[in-house]
Amino acid sequence: MVFCTPLAVTLKSLGLTEGIDLSLPTEPLMAGLMIIYLLNEFMYKITPRNILKHPITIIIIIQLAWMFITALTSVDIAVSIKYLIARLWFVFSCYFVATQLLKNRASVRPFILAYAIPLALVCLITIYQHAAFNFDDKIADWIVSPFYNDHTAYGAVLAMYIPVIIAMLFQNDVSKVYKILYISLVSIFTAAIVLSFARAGWLSLVAATGVFITLLLRIKFRTLLLTTITFTVLFFSFQDEIFIALGRNNTDSEGDMSKNISSMTNISTDASNLERINRWSCALRMFQEKPVLGWGPGTYMFNYAPFQKSNERTIISTNFGTNGNAHSEYLGPLSEQGLIGMIIVIVMLFSTLFMGYRLCYTVKDPNLKIMTYGVFLGIFTYFVHGFLNNFLDTDKLSVPFWGFMAILVCIDVYHRNGEHAEKKES
Repeated sequence: MVFCTPLAVTLKSLGLTEGIDLSLPTEPLMAGLMIIYLLNEFMYKITPRNILKHPITIIIIIQLAWMFITALTSVDIAVSIKYLIARLWFVFSCYFVATQLLKNRASVRPFILAYAIPLALVCLITIYQHAAFNFDDKIADWIVSPFYNDHTAYGAVLAMYIPVIIAMLFQNDVSKVYKILYISLVSIFTAAIVLSFARAGWLSLVAATGVFITLLLRIKFRTLLLTTITFTVLFFSFQDEIFIALGRNNTDSEGDMSKNISSMTNISTDASNLERINRWSCALRMFQEKPVLGWGPGTYMFNYAPFQKSNERTIISTNFGTNGNAHSEYLGPLSEQGLIGMIIVIVMLFSTLFMGYRLCYTVKDPNLKIMTYGVFLGIFTYFVHGFLNNFLDTDKLSVPFWGFMAILVCIDVYHRNGEHAEKKES
């Protein structure tokens, strides 16, 4: 299932449907794995209690339960139930099944490579096709199809795998053959993310580098949390001055890399940035109308159009829900599942960060510590990316996100104190 995910294509991309979409062959495989897992759980209680009692698992279960409640009160129950079912097979196949597989530390590397190797193939195909257009940044958005629906999702998954592959390269029990493989993967992924012109992907890697520095300096998580809260308070205190300063930047995300980087803070003329602000504003207005239960999971794209203001619309705005969702893993749940929905996501974010820092500081085995660094930084890139985009309703990002989460939980539960020594790769 994991190996097929980067190469999977949707029914819509094949031109076979305009209605219900499905990613082939991964989503049918996910649904099958979920059914098999639930049958085994019902008959044999296969999930260990220490996994079920883990804080991350509890948060996931609470999130699924709240999604079920908000689906029942949705403005479009059919859409919300479909969304919930898809989330269920993502979580069960990529998290709960994965925690069974990853009890054995030797399974972690194959699990990661099962996605990374076909992803490298997608990168090579994309780079080859992009070369025919002289790597024009305007082509980057659709050249990744049919494997990824746009360059931002492509950039997000590359950002997740770059830290973990680099970490695997620096483990001291890696053979020369695997070192060559890891160097090749890092080189391909680095070239691919540069040519993807996915600014959010670049930004998430910069943020992950910052976290890596704090880990090397062994800064405590609570210190970082207090620092983050302080900067957040300062931002809201001086938001008018900040937005005036950002408004002076009129560099568009076109041309060379320096212009693309400069355009990240352009909220005056850059259509992509302005459209994100438009979507975020709509999400907040939708929340104000239904603050408790929201509009229902998966319903944002079908209901946000009336909440757009004429002065916030851009040249890429639409009334038909065809150009993505709320562009935020935090504001999307706020509009669709109410305040509790966003709080659950934020609690998951800080719980993962707390667990990641704790594991990076306490894991004893050197090779496992390096792997922990890589997986934690990989999943952190997605939490950063989640401020600008949302892709957990797709198989392409659900597999690495929930899979990386399962790896960290298994390290915490089974391997943190050095049990289950890992065999050297040969």
